Amino acid sequence: MGGGECRSNDYGAAAYWDARYSSPSPSSTATTGGGGGGGAFFDWYQAYPALRPLLRARLPASSRVLMLGCGNSLLSEDMVKDGYEEVVNVDISSVVIEQMREKHMDVRDMSLFGDGTFDCVLDKGTLDAMMCGDDAPLGASKMLAEVARILRPGGIYMLITYGCPKERVQLLYQAGSHKKIELYIMPTPGYQLKWSKGVSLAQPIMEEVSLTVDGQLPPDYVLKDPESHFIYICKKPDAANEANSVVANEGETITSK
Repeated sequence: MGGGECRSNDYGAAAYWDARYSSPSPSSTATTGGGGGGGAFFDWYQAYPALRPLLRARLPASSRVLMLGCGNSLLSEDMVKDGYEEVVNVDISSVVIEQMREKHMDVRDMSLFGDGTFDCVLDKGTLDAMMCGDDAPLGASKMLAEVARILRPGGIYMLITYGCPKERVQLLYQAGSHKKIELYIMPTPGYQLKWSKGVSLAQPIMEEVSLTVDGQLPPDYVLKDPESHFIYICKKPDAANEANSVVANEGETITSK
């Protein structure tokens, strides 16, 4: 799933993932490429060490975190080992859930969870998979509406995706409650940034990029790695801030009459 495009409609189907997770895997651990079958651990896109600086900066260890489409990633386990106290995993595949012993759930309907019950929802590739489903983008919109519902006021939805702002920002705003979106860009794990002096860095470098007023990349911005991952931090407004915003808007309306 590179470049934000959908390469297979199967990615949105539970049957595809059940078959994938049931198949033998030649490797027990991986961070990119195909794999993850037969109970082997597999991390899509980025592993915890690369994401840790951003997670630790944004999420206190006491945060209640929902891992959306957990698959058989080690991300949740690594977070718990690093001090996070409550990480809940859900996935559409009953096979991988049996392997991981977590919750089987379709992310388009998370009615098992009450409103405002999570401080953070982490999504590493699940929205990308939903955009490949037969009902995309409707299924993706349903998922994002559920994310907005279960987040507490002030909570964040952290999306790690191949989708550039042109392909994702409008969809995120349509969810209704994500009023503030920040963007970070990170090269793929296998990519090395090469400096003019010939020095290369093996570690991924996360770069914060300011979106334009219409939610797009700056016109002069050039991706260092064409297959970079986009990390969106979408913050749900605090209840008090939302109320103040409504009052301010009403005041502006009255004044303009």
